[in-house]
Amino acid sequence: MTARRGRPGLRLAGLLAVLTGAVWLTGCAAGDRTPPAEVSDGNPAMGRLAIERFGCGTCHAIPGVRGADGTVGPPLDHMGRRGYIAGHLPNNGPNLIRWIQHPQQVDPGNAMPDQGVGDIDARDIAAYLFTLD
Repeated sequence: MTARRGRPGLRLAGLLAVLTGAVWLTGCAAGDRTPPAEVSDGNPAMGRLAIERFGCGTCHAIPGVRGADGTVGPPLDHMGRRGYIAGHLPNNGPNLIRWIQHPQQVDPGNAMPDQGVGDIDARDIAAYLFTLD
């Protein structure tokens, strides 16, 4: 009996296709991606957890965050594509971090309360929100 041998080039191409697909799929979760340039020192995965911990989903609908289906504030989908934050600040890392930490300083009397978000949590939350494009 002779052993059947497939074409090595086709086997290698198939294996590479499977591996490429597996690598691509592991990077699909927003919290697992490299932090966006806007907040390069933020950790999106930790930001998603901080969003849950601070209860942001009570007021906002936020993709990928468990229980974040609030309707008081605007939905936070597509934050990476938006031009402005709260209609006042150009949407970039430093401004989003500032807004997350001190919304009442930025726009006194708006509906978003100061939640006491620290520097690290604010960077992480902003990094997560910028993955939502």
